[in-house]
Amino acid sequence: MQKTSKALLGLATALVTSSALPNLAKADELTLCWAAWDPANALVELSKDFTAKTGTQMKFEFVPWTSYADRFLNELNSHGKLCDLIIGDSQWIGGSAENGHYVKLNDFFDKEGIKMDDFVPATVVGYSEWPKNTPNYWALPAMGDVVGWTYRKDWFEKPELQKEFKAKYGHDLAAPKTYDELKHIAEFFQKRQIDGKTVYGASIYTERGSEGITMGVTNVLYDWGFQYDNPKKPYDMEGFVNSADAVKGLEFYKSLYDCCTPPGSSNVYMVESADAFKSGQVAMQMNFAFTWPGLYKDEKVGGDRIGFFPNPAEKAHFAQLGGQGISVVSYSEKRDAALQYIKWFAQPDVQAKWWELGGFSCLNSVVNAPDFAKSQPYAQAFLDSMAIVKDFWAEPSYASLLQAMQKRVHNYVVAGNGTAKEALDGLVKDWSDVFKDDGKI
Repeated sequence: MQKTSKALLGLATALVTSSALPNLAKADELTLCWAAWDPANALVELSKDFTAKTGTQMKFEFVPWTSYADRFLNELNSHGKLCDLIIGDSQWIGGSAENGHYVKLNDFFDKEGIKMDDFVPATVVGYSEWPKNTPNYWALPAMGDVVGWTYRKDWFEKPELQKEFKAKYGHDLAAPKTYDELKHIAEFFQKRQIDGKTVYGASIYTERGSEGITMGVTNVLYDWGFQYDNPKKPYDMEGFVNSADAVKGLEFYKSLYDCCTPPGSSNVYMVESADAFKSGQVAMQMNFAFTWPGLYKDEKVGGDRIGFFPNPAEKAHFAQLGGQGISVVSYSEKRDAALQYIKWFAQPDVQAKWWELGGFSCLNSVVNAPDFAKSQPYAQAFLDSMAIVKDFWAEPSYASLLQAMQKRVHNYVVAGNGTAKEALDGLVKDWSDVFKDDGKI
């Protein structure tokens, strides 16, 4: 991310002035809460510039992804004052807005000249808006993320494998464009000997405890035609969640799990999928884009050995949105100073440096810069992926909705209980019960 910093800085359009911030509300210290992962480390480094300009020290409360939601949703629900700023998951926005956890930012954005039109539209909808598709903003897009894929480019380029694959499947051994092609590749590499080692086709998300299998299976479901509800009648899910096409998509995901994953793949999420790739077990792995910089730098599988591609297409073409927005916690006693951090973070030069350090900026002037796609080997795959994003429910009751999907899908895909149709029929019932309790149906 070092190569294009100067170019990005020169091309960035001004959201707010990038000179010293005038009339700052003072605070000795602000606490920012987020997950413990590589982008958080990049934010610590980036935030040193904020401290240098304002004198406000930044304290960080980072927790592992496995406890991230429980830890911080409990903090918000108890009206705790630990977090002045929080980078909350995209699905939290509805509940946090309706329950008064986040400060509404419209007036602040208007005052400071921060325009949501300056950010990638999908990230504004996904990370900032509630209700969706209305100009009501509760966060600034902070960390763009999306599910995509990495593959062993060095294996794909072996002439003898290319020849064998083409003879068997009739198309080139290359980054797949469709899920049928992806499955061909996964089958081809499953239990193959590469450099004297048994390897496997693909690592996909299967984790049951938090959100893993949902964040994986939705990529396939979306592409087969699954919809959360009737576009003409909100919360009318019968025939959309459990449509014939959605059933076929869920069956495909199970078939991929059954045929082509490594042994012991029943509880895989971000860390486990990246580890499977780094250890040389798999030809391909599904994972969020935030993992790509670290994988590219890996001495064993990175550099020329790794390639990147967006989620394949089938009947439709989508990818599961990840990422988060940054919000001011309404219970903070340092709200004014926290707002100044958001003002600082929104600046084009800060956003350019954010990308340089390992964060994924959502600012148009950064991602649309002429040299952005060539700034890193994964930059084009990130752009292509962010252009096709779709998100899970962001309803205030999203946790109940998520738990239901985790259970139904894991029981079918991993445990092998029942049929795909029964799993999705059960999900319609579960979700209908949640929305009935909410008074929405």
